[in-house]
Amino acid sequence: MTAHHWSRYSRYAGGPDPLAPPVDLAEALDAVAEDVMAGYSPRHALQEYLRRGGRNLEGLDDLAGRVQQRRKDLLGQHKLDGTLNGVQKLLETAVLEERKQLARDVRMDDTDRAFREMQLQNLPNSTAAAVNELAAYDWQSSTAREAYERIRDLLGREILDQRFAGMKQALEGATEEDRAAVAEMLQDLNELLDKHRRGEDTDADFQEFMAKHGQFFPENPQSVAELVDALAQRAAAAQRLLQSMSAEQREELMRLSAQAFGSPELMAQLGQLDANLQALRPGEDWSGSERFEGEEGLGLGDGTGVLQDLAELDELAEQLSQSYNGSRLDDLDLDALARQLGQDAAVSARTLAEIERAMHDGGFLQRGADGDLKLSPQAMRRLGRSLLRDTAKQLSGRQGRRDTRVAGAAGEQTGSSRPWEFGDAEPWDVTRTITNAIRRTIADGGDPRHGLRLAMDDIEVTETEARTQAAVALLVDVSFSMAAEGRWVSMKRTALAVHHLVSTRFRGDRLQLITFGRYAQSMDIGELTALPALREQGTNLHHGLLLAGRFFRQHPSMQPVLLVVTDGEPTAHLLADGESWFAYPPDPETIRVTVAELDRLGRAGTQATFFRLGDDPGLERFVQRMARRIDGRVVAPEAGDLGAAVVGEYLRAHFRGRPYDDADWAQ
Repeated sequence: MTAHHWSRYSRYAGGPDPLAPPVDLAEALDAVAEDVMAGYSPRHALQEYLRRGGRNLEGLDDLAGRVQQRRKDLLGQHKLDGTLNGVQKLLETAVLEERKQLARDVRMDDTDRAFREMQLQNLPNSTAAAVNELAAYDWQSSTAREAYERIRDLLGREILDQRFAGMKQALEGATEEDRAAVAEMLQDLNELLDKHRRGEDTDADFQEFMAKHGQFFPENPQSVAELVDALAQRAAAAQRLLQSMSAEQREELMRLSAQAFGSPELMAQLGQLDANLQALRPGEDWSGSERFEGEEGLGLGDGTGVLQDLAELDELAEQLSQSYNGSRLDDLDLDALARQLGQDAAVSARTLAEIERAMHDGGFLQRGADGDLKLSPQAMRRLGRSLLRDTAKQLSGRQGRRDTRVAGAAGEQTGSSRPWEFGDAEPWDVTRTITNAIRRTIADGGDPRHGLRLAMDDIEVTETEARTQAAVALLVDVSFSMAAEGRWVSMKRTALAVHHLVSTRFRGDRLQLITFGRYAQSMDIGELTALPALREQGTNLHHGLLLAGRFFRQHPSMQPVLLVVTDGEPTAHLLADGESWFAYPPDPETIRVTVAELDRLGRAGTQATFFRLGDDPGLERFVQRMARRIDGRVVAPEAGDLGAAVVGEYLRAHFRGRPYDDADWAQ
């Protein structure tokens, strides 16, 4: 008998898509790191990326622009005379039909007819005054009477629609019972709000009110507070609508409102409702206004809805600006964004929020001892891996070779294997590893045919020839000309790629990053990545070489490798008292002590490569002479090729002419 397994499914109820793939942080991390290396703080760099967006992702500025355009369109499309025009047309219809009836009713007394015609002829120019004057008129035409009654009905529904969205449509063709139900709801609502203002209401009061009148509130509020919020936002928008009208329009509507449903009691209840709401939510905008310049007339209800839309757009603009303290993209109202701009905008905003959350919560940004955000070691590793891959592609293209994936970074294979140790980068000996796992499983009483699990002790790696370990000093020029000439970020990208290569693929080597400007100093990769461009003169290669020599002496058994990246001749050197002496053009003493320190490194067997940036003739002559003194090399790459050039020289020092066209070291 076959067993059936049933699954139960339900409709997706919103929120993060459970089937969506994880957000790809690669582009965001690269962009943030690029800005950090250019001098931005990590916080600012992340904010800039979120504002710009990605290749296929709208940024906050794009969304904010769409919000402003939507606001402009609403104001440029509409005007607020819809209700007044509707009333005027109904009034004209009523008067015209009454005049027709008076003309064709031959049985009417001539004096009565003349009096009625004079009354219709002398109606005030004001629509509101004319409507009020005809309130007691005895209509002879049923069509005219119906048109006039529709004025009262329209006004009542529009005024209610201002406070309760959808009421205009809901009460179309309403009976007296329907209107009585509305009046009862208003009375009960005001009683509930009065109790709430005094702090005397209970949850039972709210539940009883909703059970009785819930059909009037499609928002389905879950508490008195939610009910007040929804009503106050709508009522405040209604007030702003009136403030946006001309004084004449506002006066006309106020005079017409007395005719709504022919019920002064209704208007009194609405006035009390507005007072309650304004007292409960004084922080709403009750006095603002907008300038409408379009041609499409809006009634009171629809106009109030547009004013609510404008307020929602203003709130979205503030959220998208992220200019308030403690702002996060999690603050964005995605439902409002979807209502105003469409679902695609909400998807973009949700993705941006996920990127921000992942950068903070995923360990890519962390707070340093000073409280500022910094790129975390995890972020540095990921960025270094990305930069190293780019460098591998450049090297492969430059050499005209393809990526053959031949392992060799740890030396040539000898044909033997040995147990794996932590830090080993050699490839696994798969046959020996599987054989070890089978033997262990059998020894433990298991059957390898039923499954095989590898243990750490099973793993063996291919043994390779011994390789000379290197102590690598990477000296990078941080004088202001590096930033001014557009070489600052390339220098940092290069340092990060070399650092990642050494720390992941050549773990037996040691790397020291040394910056030299007016002074030189050793830095870790995080400090160098975040280093801002300093407006100070001086290229103190002498001090940098002193620090490199100290580093080499700390690792006497390793091959010293010196890599110097600079775009200018030495213009500073270190004095005996530790002060820096600067002179331009270069002082002969600066050149002398720099050359003397380089000679000391050369006598210690240092392999040196100078990377000359720019076409300065003086720099070209200097580095050529320096390289010849210690049998070194000079490479003159473009700024964009600097990383490939430095990594290539580092690898050349290891492989001593053997091909390294494989890019396994870049993984």
